Amino acid sequence: MRRFVTALAGLACASIALAAPASAYEIDPLTRQPLSDVLTVRVRPQNASLPAVDPLEQAATTPQAAAIQKEIVAYNGPYSPGTIVVSTAERRLYLIMGGGEAMRYGIGVGRPGFTWGGTQSITMKREWPDWRPPAEMLKRRPDLPRYMKGGIENPLGARAMYLGNSIYRIHGSNEPETIGTAVSSGCIRMTNEDVSDLYTRVKVGTRVIVQR
Repeated sequence: MRRFVTALAGLACASIALAAPASAYEIDPLTRQPLSDVLTVRVRPQNASLPAVDPLEQAATTPQAAAIQKEIVAYNGPYSPGTIVVSTAERRLYLIMGGGEAMRYGIGVGRPGFTWGGTQSITMKREWPDWRPPAEMLKRRPDLPRYMKGGIENPLGARAMYLGNSIYRIHGSNEPETIGTAVSSGCIRMTNEDVSDLYTRVKVGTRVIVQR
């Protein structure tokens, strides 16, 4: 039987921790909610195999995935076709297409204290990526798992595009309800459907502009 582990991300994006009492978390003075990057990880028996799941099919069966639809919008900005522009404030990602148009996607972004801006490039692309907690998180939480195999239960989702040599990624999510919110530790989250679409449209070397 599956058991659900609530995960808490801290210094690095998509980092998970074992469940802890809400009182142990820092509380947002405005919302009175725990300042935690909550990720749901479904843990299977060690020898169980992952089913073959089409991320497009999976996303289509998730009601929250339809909350922010990707769409083609007019664009007359300064960036060249093929560039990715992330608007953290707007919680949208734009892929500049040329001809005065861009593809716009809904995204999840870093929570307060974990936002960032600048220029990066995609240095690596992975389908159903594995996840390894970064050293910073392991130092703070040595009880974390050292490795999690890619799959539908992995917080990185169906696809990941790694940004430079930073800890940040544009990746899918097993929590589509968080798209449009600011809950991550700096990574750019997308639904599995949208990240799979973007993945096919960009290549290693694609320029990524993150605006705060």
